Amino acid sequence: MTDDRHAAQIAVFPARVDNIGALVHDPATGATAAIDAPDAAAVLAALDGAGWQLTDILITHKHADHVDGIPALKRRFPAARVVAPLAEKDAIPEVDATVSDGDTVRIGELEAEVIATPGHTAGHVVYWFARDKALFAGDTLFSLGCGRLFEGSAAGMWNALEKLRRLPDDTRLYCGHEYTLANARFALSVDPDNAALRAHAAAIEETRALGRLTIPARLGDEKALNPFLRADDAAIAHALGLDGADPAAVFAELRERKNRF
Repeated sequence: MTDDRHAAQIAVFPARVDNIGALVHDPATGATAAIDAPDAAAVLAALDGAGWQLTDILITHKHADHVDGIPALKRRFPAARVVAPLAEKDAIPEVDATVSDGDTVRIGELEAEVIATPGHTAGHVVYWFARDKALFAGDTLFSLGCGRLFEGSAAGMWNALEKLRRLPDDTRLYCGHEYTLANARFALSVDPDNAALRAHAAAIEETRALGRLTIPARLGDEKALNPFLRADDAAIAHALGLDGADPAAVFAELRERKNRF
């Protein structure tokens, strides 16, 4: 069991239209990282509310709604270190350090493994805090969904999701957007007889009706219910009329259907 004195403190908050911001705080040292920088005002309000000082900004990928807040955050916290994927550093402002697959990033005494997940963008990475069982997945994996394929292939994205699926069931999934309700409705369209999914979708409806975020999600639930993590499940292939197809082909069909949903 994690010693609470050394456990990460994590705050999530809405940003922009449908982004989810996150802060990771090390109580032992006071170090605090923002995961992505969708909106400086939202990040600063969350920092001020918690009484934390920004020391790091961990970027998952280059899209504007994940990096637009960097310049303003650096003006407020000039010493804050911007850590970004090496493959996308030229498209991200004010980068101080770069990371690639298998690298380690330290936030005070907290430690995150960098996992490359190309697909949504070619250089997308996620941050896995193993001791704290926290995965910051950016736009690769959403609760009950996954990111669009802007730069990668279906096979590559499926491979990335398989990597994340290997993480422990009790991992807390933090993603970059509040898409869970729409994702639940799509999941039910391809898996309508799944009673557990129906119950989960109803709970999501209630959560959103109260104005609450659905994140973090439990990765074990995602493995059981998220169709994009189940492209090798015969039941999903059958629902798509793709019995016996390669999982990457099943995943590609799921993604195309979601694009049109």
